[in-house]
Amino acid sequence: MSKEAPRETRIYQVDAFAEEAFRGNPAGVCWLDEPRPDAWMQAVAAEMNVAETAFLARAADGFDLRWFTPTTEVPLCGHATLASAHILWETGVLGPEEIARFHTRSGVLRAHRRGGRVEIDLPAIPTAPVTAPEPVVRALGVAPVEAFRTPERGLGDHDYLLVLASEDAVRAVRPDFGVLRREVPPAVIVTARAAAGEHDIVSRYFAASWGIDEDPVTGVAHCSLVPFWSRRLGKSEIVGYQASARGGVVHGRLEGDRVFLSGGAVTILRGAILA
Repeated sequence: MSKEAPRETRIYQVDAFAEEAFRGNPAGVCWLDEPRPDAWMQAVAAEMNVAETAFLARAADGFDLRWFTPTTEVPLCGHATLASAHILWETGVLGPEEIARFHTRSGVLRAHRRGGRVEIDLPAIPTAPVTAPEPVVRALGVAPVEAFRTPERGLGDHDYLLVLASEDAVRAVRPDFGVLRREVPPAVIVTARAAAGEHDIVSRYFAASWGIDEDPVTGVAHCSLVPFWSRRLGKSEIVGYQASARGGVVHGRLEGDRVFLSGGAVTILRGAILA
């Protein structure tokens, strides 16, 4: 009896918020022609071993979209949404001028092309002042000027946002990831005004409890950073640089309770999952 050939599932890897390969934040984008169990999607995300892998499937008026880190599902992910829209246009599933419409755990998200970049429409995430928890300060080895916290997004998660004294202080952070994994369930954003040049702000993002020690370029963080710094700087458009080892530029615009983030995208891998 002949052995049945394995089903092939299309998968891509895209560098999001990047103008060239091997910069920005790599995201997996997996196209589902048929439903797959959550455990299978989690296993694929672990195999891809990038910050997030997105899983796309057709829906009645758009696409269903979910995101998994190597260890867990998350309720919102910016860079993998941008990567997913890029793949829909690049593969011809959507025409160049069509809007990508995604049904997600964070509501309906949209993406379209804006100049040479992909722009995604995400919810603004507010911040409230808090005292920085001792484990966070100890893990990062910082003395924040101010500390804030976001509300939970639906899976018992939230972020701390720490304002540091300078761009140099942001770049100098060397976290103790063991402490972050054991004692800091949420993620932590550190940020400061940019010293000079083409960027308004700089930031970094640590989410060890999600299986991501340092995320290279984080859309969700900018859902808080853009409204936070828009108020501080008195401008509705913010250019952020995330100062990870890979680095990436995020163009942000605040409109009411929505944040529009845009950046480049480069496909670096096309393949098929055989398992």
